[in-house]
Amino acid sequence: MRKFDTKVQHLKYKVLREVARQAWNNTLLENAINIPKIIVSGNTPTMRCCIYKERAILAERVKLAMGGDKTNPNVVEVLDIACDECPMGGYEVTQACRGCLAHRCEDVCKRGAITFDRDHVAHIDKTKCVECGQCAKVCPYSAIANFKRPCERSCKVKAIKMSETKAASIDNSKCISCGSCVYQCPFGAIMDKSFILNAIDLIIKSNNNKNYKVYAVVAPSISSQFTYAKLGQVITGIKKLGFFSVVEAALGADMVAYSEAKELTEKGFLTSSCCPAFVSFVEKQFPQLKENISSNLSPAATISKYIKEQDPDAKVVFIGPCIAKKAEAQKEEVAPYMDVVLTFEELQALFDSRDIDITQLEEDVLENASYYGRIFARSCGLTDAVTEALKEQNVTDFEFKPVPCDGIEACRMALLKASKNVLNANFIEGMACMGGCIGGAGCLTHGEKNKAEVDEYGKEAIEKTITDAISVLNLNSVNK
Repeated sequence: MRKFDTKVQHLKYKVLREVARQAWNNTLLENAINIPKIIVSGNTPTMRCCIYKERAILAERVKLAMGGDKTNPNVVEVLDIACDECPMGGYEVTQACRGCLAHRCEDVCKRGAITFDRDHVAHIDKTKCVECGQCAKVCPYSAIANFKRPCERSCKVKAIKMSETKAASIDNSKCISCGSCVYQCPFGAIMDKSFILNAIDLIIKSNNNKNYKVYAVVAPSISSQFTYAKLGQVITGIKKLGFFSVVEAALGADMVAYSEAKELTEKGFLTSSCCPAFVSFVEKQFPQLKENISSNLSPAATISKYIKEQDPDAKVVFIGPCIAKKAEAQKEEVAPYMDVVLTFEELQALFDSRDIDITQLEEDVLENASYYGRIFARSCGLTDAVTEALKEQNVTDFEFKPVPCDGIEACRMALLKASKNVLNANFIEGMACMGGCIGGAGCLTHGEKNKAEVDEYGKEAIEKTITDAISVLNLNSVNK
């Protein structure tokens, strides 16, 4: 029964599970220091050079599982002690160089950084190289390789640099909290802060006060996760943890799609507001387009707001694949509605911290969103939803010209064109993670098959139109 893609994820989960278990038992403060020894028993290291370093790193992981550095506003942090000094040489000539006569690498280098030894083998002068990569592109033997660190390579906004100690460091002014570096670091040296203790605290308080209800808002990408069990069993498991109700964020997606379609026809050009990492990217790197970001809150924040309007004393915990959601929840315009954000990784840790085997549970059902709200979980889902919303609103005098952007690099190209007024489109669907939310760093599993799972889940929706889904919500408000 494989629950995670990588062993790094599994290690992270074990720390979260143990922190949560101690929190449920009200023994965390006295036992936190012993958690590394609980996870790695005995005196034989399994991951590092010695047991002492292994436990020292685990101690830092425990701190992040308990909320991390409160003075650092970023939800992503680097564990310096865990950073293993990956190769960071940039472009280098490998042994595949044949000392050819063409010397295309030399000709294409505008900085004169390429020289040759007596055997005609190429060498790169690091003092002149600007890492443009042109030499690597023209080498007929692919003999020039770029030895960037995995975290640095994964960060498409260039927020990761190397500190004086050769450990990775994050430039908060550039970071969009997408979590790509978290998932890609082979040593787990970059992690997201966990607010699992905040969620447990809310649940414990609700157990002692029946008027204090805690709602779980789950992302539609949940349909592609927990593949070892049925979705209905996952929903039952969430309620068994102590949540009063489980609500689909996809209901918020229906509301956003309908409203966003209206806003688009009024403004003429819009960028989506659903992906918090994309919104942050626009704000930080294309501030001139900030006014074009949809005024709608994200689907998760929208449905959370709806819940609190119906039940002012409610507390809302969002559960999904997104690390950037943790940053979004701290925004002034969102904080009143979303109290805590957890990832699917953290939900798995919560289940196991309470010894809940979801495969043995009966199946429950989610509040029903439309097909279009549910497919927000994958790339192009929002575009399809806005197309449908325009149709349902009988908009015939507006030509919808969307450009779905799958990943930050695609987002960059569309935004760059938009900033220069050469984009042949009037709506940018921005998704920071490849594949959309199903590729989020907080997922248990990542892969193309997740898209099919989301589409299949969408087809199970009872409400076939966005209008029908929203009408049910409005009816609930009237009947309340």
